[in-house]
Amino acid sequence: MAPRTRHRGRFGRAGPGMPVWLYPGSSLRRGKLARSTSGESVLERVVRILDAFGPDTPALQVSQIATRAKLPLSTASRMVDELIDHGLLRRDAHRHVRIGVRLWELGQRASPTLGLREAALPFMEDLHAVTGHHVQIGVLQNDEVLFIERLSARSSVINFTRIAGRLSLHASSSGLVLLAHAGRTLQQRILNSPMERFTDATITTEAALRSELARIRRDGYAFCSGYLHPEATGIAAPIRDSRNRVIAALSVVVPNDDAARSHIPALLAAARGTHRLLVGPPAEQPKLDNHEQ
Repeated sequence: MAPRTRHRGRFGRAGPGMPVWLYPGSSLRRGKLARSTSGESVLERVVRILDAFGPDTPALQVSQIATRAKLPLSTASRMVDELIDHGLLRRDAHRHVRIGVRLWELGQRASPTLGLREAALPFMEDLHAVTGHHVQIGVLQNDEVLFIERLSARSSVINFTRIAGRLSLHASSSGLVLLAHAGRTLQQRILNSPMERFTDATITTEAALRSELARIRRDGYAFCSGYLHPEATGIAAPIRDSRNRVIAALSVVVPNDDAARSHIPALLAAARGTHRLLVGPPAEQPKLDNHEQ
């Protein structure tokens, strides 16, 4: 096998570990053609490639990535190979492309929700043991709720959520809790937007949504009977930080029956416990000496 040819270019000696866009003659070479004819940078195209993957599409062929990222097949293939070389993507046994372990590792290191997940997990486990059904935690991400952790069981009632999955704010218990405590700009945007109907019980009008948000703020939790599926009830409570801001929603998905409301006290207790763990123990007051008392 012939040794790999090395070149000395504008940015120094190129080797096997050097990104392809630094090789002399590469169409991605920095300072020369780092932007496509449409004006996009390399980074913008890399982001589009990574965005091609989702909860329902964890494995893709290169041609599918090219279509989803709106890139020429040759460009997508070259960039996918480079991302695989760096561990950000990987190929499975069927030659499909998946998110790489290194990208997951980097995400875990810098995750802004890591502390939240660690604080919530013990209470989620207790809540799961009590309810026997889905327990999950979600955070606000743009105009949707993003689920960052979920505990479940095979016998659990139907649930559309999954880790790293998203749901509409107006239709899910977690989304409604987050929306109820969100800023006015976001609330108004959702109120003015079309609301998808999932079942006959789904909120789809501005008046109904305003009323629901007010009720959630008054009661301290969201109770959504059959909003996403006729057989499921979602119940969610807010998780607050040390400044009393709502930063997440803890929820359970249980059967849509007369026993659903019995899970509310346990859910509220778990949300309060997570808050206490996030905030930490109250600072002890310094003890005064006898002469200071």
